Amino acid sequence: MVEALLAYAHITAILALVVFLTSEAALCRSQWLNAAVVHRLVKVDILYLSAAVLVLLTGFARTWWGVKGFAWYWHQDLLWLKVGGYGLIALLSSRPTMAFLRWRRDLESSGTLPDAADIQRVRRMVLIEAHLLMLIPLAAALLARGAGHRLF
Repeated sequence: MVEALLAYAHITAILALVVFLTSEAALCRSQWLNAAVVHRLVKVDILYLSAAVLVLLTGFARTWWGVKGFAWYWHQDLLWLKVGGYGLIALLSSRPTMAFLRWRRDLESSGTLPDAADIQRVRRMVLIEAHLLMLIPLAAALLARGAGHRLF
């Protein structure tokens, strides 16, 4: 039962992450951006960060309390590929976060919205994150089925 609950928590956190990342991509369009959307992007980005932390915590919980155990998981190259990919996405996500905060600061101080080119650059980065995120389940599926399996 513990394994099922851990898997459920991890999958739920992943789905939340995808929802908030998709929301950022949808909202980050020059034709839709207004003051309310700038503030919403900051809030959605906070939720995205929260979901990302939950994905990490539930993933670590699965390796610690899951059936296969810590020793098995942490000696698998595919797990390190997943963690590395996740880390890369986390690094890339700092640029949109900084942009959203800058947009809000500029909006509050001078009432200006970002120009279309800035919005497009940030949206491109969000989409790169989303596309890279799609590669992690491949490593997870291969890992779960024993591809590249090492005993220890």
